[in-house]
Amino acid sequence: MPHLLVTGGAGFIGSNFVHHVIGHTDHTVTVLDKLTYAGNEASLAGLPEDRVDLVVGDIADAELVDTLFQKADAVVHYAAESHNDNSLHDPRPFLDTNIIGTYTLLEAARRHDTRLHHISTDEVYGDLELDDPARFTEHTPYNPSSPYSSTKAGSDLLVRAWVRSFGVRATISNCSNNYGPYQHVEKFIPRQITNVIRGIRPKLYGKGENVRDWIHADDHSSAVLTILDKGEIGETYLIGADGEKDNKTVVELILELMGQSPDAYDHVTDRAGHDLRYAIDSTKLRTELGWTPSYQDFEAGLAATIDWYRRNEAWWAPAKDGVEAFYASKGQ
Repeated sequence: MPHLLVTGGAGFIGSNFVHHVIGHTDHTVTVLDKLTYAGNEASLAGLPEDRVDLVVGDIADAELVDTLFQKADAVVHYAAESHNDNSLHDPRPFLDTNIIGTYTLLEAARRHDTRLHHISTDEVYGDLELDDPARFTEHTPYNPSSPYSSTKAGSDLLVRAWVRSFGVRATISNCSNNYGPYQHVEKFIPRQITNVIRGIRPKLYGKGENVRDWIHADDHSSAVLTILDKGEIGETYLIGADGEKDNKTVVELILELMGQSPDAYDHVTDRAGHDLRYAIDSTKLRTELGWTPSYQDFEAGLAATIDWYRRNEAWWAPAKDGVEAFYASKGQ
């Protein structure tokens, strides 16, 4: 697969994947990104121009997509509207990108018989009780709770239908919460890190008991490459690194790593329909495809992420004031 088309490759997880591909393979990459507020051309800065090409455009643009598929050996589909809070405020863009955009890619894959890997989320499964020992598996029923997760669930089902009905050569992965470089400051971990850098007290939804299963974006990238190389067509693989932490613990660890008192944060109004707990069982990916995560020490990975945001204020600063104004208007 010498040439990859990566949709959403200027976003957080997509740009980390592009960096990983360039660092670990000899592939060339075309990035297709709409460059909404969540996409940032600077996230691709420093990559070799003879191996990475950025095309600014919409995955729902069928003519553009068709042109790019003609030159691609495989497509990795990251592009999505992905912020839960935004989906509660205005669901429509999530339908346009996550449903219609995915449909457009699937039709192109069908016409050109192009290998496609679809990136999804564990949020399609809903949530688990805090004291439930169970974790999500590939057989967990879908139970999405927000416009974001419901449109991602819908996109997953489209992929499955196009595989079964039209023979599209596709796989799906559902990943737990990512952290690492290039993540927009509206998201939980970078928001708290950049608040501390700016001298603002971090904010914690409700009591902070909600649990997320954290994985470093570079581990997500290596898993996707493994699935692209070894995955069985039509199969779904869950990606996780056994990183369950409640939000209170994460905020307090950020403060400690940044030399602050662990209780120097404020509780704010909880998110509507806030899922309690996510937890991934990645046994299938590990046993069938031989993948293992590299970042198994969450504290070390978080410390490296903090260092990245300290060194790259020019990357995140332009968005910071607007994000904080938006949250302030909601009492969060």
